[in-house]
Amino acid sequence: MCACGFLFTTPAMKQRGRDSWRVCSSLLAVWVRLSLVISTSAQLRYTISEELKEGSIVGNLSKDLGIDVTVMRRRGFRIMSGMTEPLFKVNENDGVLYSKQRIDREEVCKDNNACLVNLKTVLENPLEIHYVTVEIADLNDHSPTFPEKIKRLEISESALPGAQYQLQKASDPDGGTNSVQQYTISQNEHFQLEIKDRGRDGKTPILQLQRQLDREAKNSHKLVLKAIDGGTPPKTGTVEIYIDVIDVNDNMPIFTNDKYSVVLQENAPLGTTVIQVNATDLDAGTNGEVVYSFGSDVKDKIRELFNIDSATGQIIVKGHVDFEEKDSYDIDIQASDKGSIPFKTYKNVIIKIGDINDNPPEIEVASLSNAVSEDSRPGTTVALISITDLDSGINGKIISYVADDTPFKLSPSIQDNMFAVVTKSQLDREEKSVYDLTIIAMDAGEPALTSQRTISLRLSDTNDNSPQFLQSPYMFYIQENNPPGASVFSVQASDRDEGENAVIGYSLLRNPGYEPTVTSFLNVNSETGDIVALKSFDFETLKTFQFQVVASDSGTPSLSSNVTVNVFILDQNDNAPVILYPVSSNGSAEGVEEIPRNVNAGHLVTKVRAYDADIGYNGWLLFSLQEVSDHSLFGLDRYTGQIRTLRSFTETDEAEHKLVILVKDNGNVSLSATATVIVKLVEPKEAFAASDVKSAAKDDEDTNVTFYLMITLGSVSVLFIISIIVLIAMQCSKSPDYTSKYLQETNYDGTLCHSIQYRSGDKRYMLVGPRMSIGSTIVPGSHANTLVLPDRRRTSEEVRLCLCPFGQFCVYFLLDIFLSWV
Repeated sequence: MCACGFLFTTPAMKQRGRDSWRVCSSLLAVWVRLSLVISTSAQLRYTISEELKEGSIVGNLSKDLGIDVTVMRRRGFRIMSGMTEPLFKVNENDGVLYSKQRIDREEVCKDNNACLVNLKTVLENPLEIHYVTVEIADLNDHSPTFPEKIKRLEISESALPGAQYQLQKASDPDGGTNSVQQYTISQNEHFQLEIKDRGRDGKTPILQLQRQLDREAKNSHKLVLKAIDGGTPPKTGTVEIYIDVIDVNDNMPIFTNDKYSVVLQENAPLGTTVIQVNATDLDAGTNGEVVYSFGSDVKDKIRELFNIDSATGQIIVKGHVDFEEKDSYDIDIQASDKGSIPFKTYKNVIIKIGDINDNPPEIEVASLSNAVSEDSRPGTTVALISITDLDSGINGKIISYVADDTPFKLSPSIQDNMFAVVTKSQLDREEKSVYDLTIIAMDAGEPALTSQRTISLRLSDTNDNSPQFLQSPYMFYIQENNPPGASVFSVQASDRDEGENAVIGYSLLRNPGYEPTVTSFLNVNSETGDIVALKSFDFETLKTFQFQVVASDSGTPSLSSNVTVNVFILDQNDNAPVILYPVSSNGSAEGVEEIPRNVNAGHLVTKVRAYDADIGYNGWLLFSLQEVSDHSLFGLDRYTGQIRTLRSFTETDEAEHKLVILVKDNGNVSLSATATVIVKLVEPKEAFAASDVKSAAKDDEDTNVTFYLMITLGSVSVLFIISIIVLIAMQCSKSPDYTSKYLQETNYDGTLCHSIQYRSGDKRYMLVGPRMSIGSTIVPGSHANTLVLPDRRRTSEEVRLCLCPFGQFCVYFLLDIFLSWV
C-alpha cells in the first residue's frame, strides 16, 4: 500500500503502482500530517511534509492550545523571532499556523537527522509562553549522485584476492530512509562490492578483489556502480568505473595502529599538531615509500580545518576549530606507496573536539511589561528573560541576577534557560518612577564569561498620597470694608501622585462643629483654592474668625486633607469722631459757658469730649481751635480738649466769645468733627449766685463722686495687677498657638491708653494710642506711627499687648476725670 492508500497485488497492478507512487509523492508534498504530542512540558508537535507551498496550513494553534481567537488577538499572540528568517506565521483572525514560504528540508536541516523547528509563542497580559515543535518530514525528491561520472582505478595484477579499493560514495540530500541505502555493482567475475556503514556519515562502497587479475588475459575492466536510496519508488545514481591492470608493486602500506583517536581543544592555534599516523610498506625503494593524504571522500569543510603532512603523516590544524559547530571529526587517512602502481591503505582518525569557555551567555528579552503598577505585590512577574550559553558542561552553566539594589529579582522558570523578572518588595512611584534593570549572566567556566543587558521598567501611579497644604495653619490679615465678591486670599495644596490622582479640588468644611455664620459668607474656587468673601468685613463687628478648607484629589478612592485658616480683620479709618460734649438739646454740638470776668489766667472754662469707634491712630483724637474771636484769651489743650483762659479779662474785652473746636483723628485720611462753645463773661456777683445755685446742687453729688472715684481708681488698680499676673503667666507658658500672641477682648470700649509692642528681625517696636482696642492686631513690617526701641530681648518675634494705666495719656485721663468732677 502506498502513502495514498493504494494496494497492489498483481504484476499489472504493480506496474500501475509504480506510476501511482509518483502521483502519491506529488500529493504528499501538499499533504499535512498533524500529530499533537502533549509532553510533560505542554508542547505542541506538528509534522509536515517538505516542499509545502507558501500559505499551507500547519495546525490550528487556537484549537490545540485551547485559547479563543479573540483572546489571542487581544493578548497579542505572536511567534518570537529568532536569528533566521521565520518559516511560519500565525493568522490573528483564525489562530491557524501557516507556512510563510516554501520549505525545503535540505535547506533547513543540513544533516540527515530528524528535522525539527522549535517555535516559541507568547501571550501578553498576563505573560504566557508556549512551545511548538514542527517536524519537517522528508520527501524522496533527490536522486543519489556521485562526485564523478567516470572513475578510473589502477590495480596491479599482483593484487591478491581480498584487496579493497574504497570508492567514492554517492550523496543524497534526502534524509532518513530516503538517503542512500545500498550499492550494487555490475556483474563480473573479479570484483565484489562491500558496504561499510559509518553511522552518521552514511555508507561507503568498497570494491574488493575476489579473483586475482591477469593483465595478459585482460588489461582493463569496466564496472558500473549503482547507488540506490530507500524511497518509494527508489531512485538511483550510477558511476562508471574503469580499472586498468598494471604489473608492478605487490605490497600495500600497513598502518602501525589499528585505531587512531585524539582530543583537540577548540580554538587551537594554527599549525598545532593534532596526531601523527604511521604506515609501513614491505616493498623496497620507491615502492616502499609511503605518502599520506586525506581519503577521497573527506569533505571540503574538513580539508579547510586540517592538513596532513604527506611525508610524516602529521595532521595539523589549518583553520578555526569550534566545538559549538561540531564536536568530532571522522577523517579517512590514505597511505600510499610510490610504486608505479601504488598500493593504498585507509585508516580512520577520530578527532574529538574539547570544549573551552569561549562563548558568553546570550540574554534575550522574551516579553516585557509596558508599565508596572506601584501597588504590585512582591512576586509579580514583569518580564520574561531567555538566557542561553552555547558552551557545554560546566562552561554552559549559567548564574544570573539583577545588578544593584533594586526591588526586582530573577526567578527561574519551569522551562530551561527561562527566567522571570519579579518584584521582591513594595514599589513606590513617588520615590522612583523608572527603573533601568541590568540583567547580568555569568557562566561557570574558567575564566568565567559575563554578559549583561539593560531593560527599562516604568511604574504606573496609584492614588496612595493625600494632598498636602503648603502651610498649616494659614494666617491671613484682611483690611475691613473689602469689596464683596473679590478674592481675599488663597490656599494651595500639592499631591505627589500624577495624572488624575494629582488633580486637586478645594471645598469648605461645613461640619456642625463650626459656626455656619463664618462659612456662609465665604466661597472657595474648587480649582484654584482662591477664597472669595461674599460680604464686606467690619472690624468693629468682627475682628477674627476661623474655618477649615478641604483639599481632595480625583483618584479612586479619593484622598483628602484639611487645613485650618485663621483670619484677622485689620482696622481702617472709617469712623469720624463723635462729639460727646457739648451737646445742645436739639442734638447739635453747641454749648454755652458762663464765667466770671474776674477769673485768673489758667481758669478751666470747659472740656470738649469726643469719641471715635476706630482704634490705634485711627481713634487717636486731637483738638484744635478752628475759629476764635480773640486768640489771646483762650487756649485749647490738643490732647485733652480742655479750654482755659490765657490771661485775665479786662473791661475792654467783649462779653461774649465764640470758639469753634475741630476734633480729628490720626488716620492716613483724617476724619473730623466740630463743636461750638459760646463763652459769656458775667459779673462776679452773678457768677457767684449762679455758682451758689450749682454748688448747692452739687454738694450732695461731690460726696458720691468722691466715693465713685475711689471705687474707679481701686478697680483700675486691681485690673492692672490682674493684667500683670496674666501677662507673666502667658510669657512663662510660651504656648506655640497663634492665640497666645494676642489678647482678645472684642467688646472693649474704654478710653485707657494702650501700647502694642512687637519684634521684627533685630528691632523692637511700640505703637502707642489713646484708644487702641485690646483685640486689635498689628501687621509686622508696617512701622507707621511707631517708636523703635533698643533691642534688649531675645531675637524671636513676639507681640505683646499690655495696659499702661500710668502712661502719659493715662495720667491725662485720670486728671480729666478728676477735673471734670471738680
